[in-house]
This record gives sequence, structure tokens and C-alpha cells, in this order.
Amino acid sequence: MSGNTPRSSPTIAVFDSGFVGLTVLRALLPLIPGAHYVYLGDTARLPYGAKSPQTVARYALSSAAFLLAQGAEMLVVACNTASALALDELQHALPIPVIGVIEPGVQAAASLLLPTPYSLLPASVLVLATAATVQSGAYSRACSALGIVAYEKACPLLVPLVEEGWTDHPVTAEVLRIYLTEALEAAPTVTTLVLGCTHYPLIKPLIERTLTALNHPMHIVDSASATAHAAAALLPASTSTTEPTCTFYATDSIEKFQRLGSAFLGQPLPAVHLIDLGG
Repeated sequence: MSGNTPRSSPTIAVFDSGFVGLTVLRALLPLIPGAHYVYLGDTARLPYGAKSPQTVARYALSSAAFLLAQGAEMLVVACNTASALALDELQHALPIPVIGVIEPGVQAAASLLLPTPYSLLPASVLVLATAATVQSGAYSRACSALGIVAYEKACPLLVPLVEEGWTDHPVTAEVLRIYLTEALEAAPTVTTLVLGCTHYPLIKPLIERTLTALNHPMHIVDSASATAHAAAALLPASTSTTEPTCTFYATDSIEKFQRLGSAFLGQPLPAVHLIDLGG
């Protein structure tokens, strides 16, 4: 991956409230060869989950306007909160395709559900997410549109543990065991799990081991990967072997962004540019 700025086609913008949306960029890189990616982490104004829907929409629109000015031809909203609270506004305001992380994850989960024509119970999935995403009801609405019941479990402790780098730590394992035990008590027959936060792909192996230990292995849908595939499906197939190029922006704490973001991207980050989007 190069940090240089010569433009390839297409130019794809990826937006998140911080650096964890880099898990979506990580999934995009091998799927759309030759693209130029512009990533913006709105680190000065996080956490979005503590803000009102109106404020989240305002932040998302100002970030999108910046990315549009950088030549974005597609916007991938790699933030579950912004996808839940601002996707409609972004899609109406921008003249380019806008994709969030919620519907692709739900559609990927739906494709894994086995048909049960003689069952009296509707198909169901378990969604692990932040409290703000659960409270928004976005996953429930997206699942309901496909005739699926969503059992949502808020996991507020997982985000700080992942950001601390404790992706395979005994504390994280125990917290995850408690969350999953509680979730499975509410949804004992569910067989598909949606990772409804872009932090969670980093602990996917730990989730798999925990489910096995609980004697409840499940299909796990990584919404970051599902979103990347949905974005790639909107573009013409490419046979390019050109290395993708990336430009990174953050609105605060660029040293922390570069240090911690490398773990989410899976490779060292080049220079991160500091920008000011206002209040």
C-alpha cells in the first residue's frame, strides 16, 4: 500500500468517527484493485454514540462534504452509529453512491440462514453491537425488512478493551463469555451472529473460541467484510494489478490514530494528515 497521492480510478472515501473503520478499508483493499482510497477519522468529535441523531447527522455531512471535495466517487460509512443515524441524510445529500455497514451485514446474514418452511418460528440472528447502535434499532429494522428477527446484545465493554489492544486477553475473554452467555439465554436457537461494530473483527477468533467453549458454534458475519463486498459489487469488475493508494485524514490525535490504526488496518499507516472540520 502506498501513501503517495497519484489518483487511480475509482476514488473511494471511507468515513468513520475514529480509526476502527480501518477494518472496512482493510477488507476493501484486495477487492477493488487500483483504487485510490481517502480515509477520514473524525477523532476530534468522537464518540458519536454519545451524541444526538441531529448532531451525528451534522458531523457526518460535514465529513462527507470534505471527502467529496477530495474527489470521492463513492462513500463507505464505516461507522455503525453514523450508518444507523445519518445514512438517509447522506444518501439524499450526496451525488455519489453511499453505503453503510448495517444492511450489507444483515443481507450477508440472511444468505446464511437455512430455509425452515415447516417452522412456526421466524428466522433469527444475534447481533453484537454497541449500546448506541442497539438503541437506534437500525439492525432490528434492517432484519425486519427481510423477515428476520434480530436479537441484539449491547456489549459496551468490548470497544475499550479492543482499543487497549486486549484482543486476546483473559479479561476480554471473560467479558465476552458473559455477554455471549446472556445473549444465548435470550436466543438459544440462533445459529448466525452478526458483528455489529467495526471493532469486533479484531476479536473474531476469540468470539469463535468462546462460542465453541459454550457449545454453541455459529456462523459469524463480519459486517466490515460484507460492506466491502457490497461496495465492490457496485463497481465494474477490475483486473488491475496496480497497488491501491491511500490518503489518511483525522481531525485530532494523529499520532494515536497512526499508532493504533495500524492494528485495525493490518499494516503500518503512512502519514496521517490533520484537518479541522469545525465544531
